[in-house]
Amino acid sequence: MAVPKKKTSKSKTRSRRASAWTLGTAARSACPRCGSTKRPHRVCGTCGWYAGREAIEVD
Repeated sequence: MAVPKKKTSKSKTRSRRASAWTLGTAARSACPRCGSTKRPHRVCGTCGWYAGREAIEVD
């Protein structure tokens, strides 16, 4: 059975494991009412509409 010559450091082990936890870019979609970019399934911050109705009042 193979035995490693040197102990693997904590930083080497943790950096190797951390590569699987990287975050991708957030998804974006266009608001059907005003056309600005927004997160999917969220109220539009520009016009305040969601699902064909005014969810919040934006000045």
